[in-house]
Amino acid sequence: MTPKKILLLGGSFFQVPSVQTAKRLGYYTITCDYLPDNPGHRFADAYYNVSTTDMHAVLELAKSLKIDGIVCYASDPAAPTAAYVAEKLGLPGNPYDSVMILSTKDRFRQYLARHGFQTPQSGGYGCYEEAREDIGRFVFPVMVKPVDSSGSKGVSKIDSVDELFHAVEYALGFSRGKRIVIEEFVENHGPQVIGDGISWAGNLVFRAFGSHIFNRGGGSPFVPAGGCWPYDKPQVVHQAIHDEIQRLLTCLEMQHCGYNFEVRLDASDHPILMEIGCRNGGNMIPQVLQYATGVDMTEFVIRSAMGEDCSDYTMAEPNDFWAYYVVHSSRPGILKKIEVDEKIQRVHLVQFWQMVHPGESVLAFTGAQGTLGTMALRFGSMSEMHDKMSRMDEMVRVIVEE
Repeated sequence: MTPKKILLLGGSFFQVPSVQTAKRLGYYTITCDYLPDNPGHRFADAYYNVSTTDMHAVLELAKSLKIDGIVCYASDPAAPTAAYVAEKLGLPGNPYDSVMILSTKDRFRQYLARHGFQTPQSGGYGCYEEAREDIGRFVFPVMVKPVDSSGSKGVSKIDSVDELFHAVEYALGFSRGKRIVIEEFVENHGPQVIGDGISWAGNLVFRAFGSHIFNRGGGSPFVPAGGCWPYDKPQVVHQAIHDEIQRLLTCLEMQHCGYNFEVRLDASDHPILMEIGCRNGGNMIPQVLQYATGVDMTEFVIRSAMGEDCSDYTMAEPNDFWAYYVVHSSRPGILKKIEVDEKIQRVHLVQFWQMVHPGESVLAFTGAQGTLGTMALRFGSMSEMHDKMSRMDEMVRVIVEE
């Protein structure tokens, strides 16, 4: 019997688990992107040099290969392509327009405002002149972001109009569509919520909310450096976040999908949806949460994209206290070594997915491109987890040479 064919958009380091899972499930596995040296391609049955953001080229490739399913995993830019191809070919997927709303920051803010969600004042612009003309309606500080970038690239927080030109030009430099969004800064009451989840038939059947940790040692302070599970708030707050996300998924008529969430809380613990990516998180978040809960979100994404029945997936709470940490350097150079505190290595470190090795080039941690690898860590208590994670830059030292 000929195996069914699945097309996976991308073969980056963090997408390797999706390729391996598809192979384990017995599918004929095809990858595509414009980087033939990406590690995921080594695990696939076939690779095609086609950009994952070129919707029409991917559609033609999918038609020629007669695929049975298409997946975007751990990649924001490819999510619209997966939805577009699935819709055109009648494959399992989600509404293309809904995925575009979730994937385009200015459209996302507009949609939330129109549908009664709490969301900051915002506007989308194609150039500095447009932004400068409209900036008077905002209260500083504001965030300036590319509408379609990922990995916190091109993001600035500014306190006055004098900083606007540089921030807009910086953001435009990371935008594929050459468009930026300005939004008023949302004060967070408690740590920002990070999480991953999955929906089946439009219902958020599983989610795990945790605390985001951001870079503190040079570079951009908006780049996530880790996350801790579970989120240290009562279950009523977890449920309120769940309900707000579910309301959005219902409005958008989403169906079977993996998600990555970023949420903030106001002074009354009401959730403010900051980002909802229609793909699971990078940095091996699905693998860390599988350790924590036993739920294999990667397998769900593959199986649901291939039309399999996944109605048996249910909610599961984390066992113990789990975290991921992004190993990084505050300055560029050549990696000499990574020194890990003896107790972290012996007691808490469960797995280290290392991307960059001694002798290879290192970038400063100004975005996801500066990631050297991800650690999965387990702790015995909430207090121990937060104490250790607040000091990880002291306990995991990256030694680089000029």
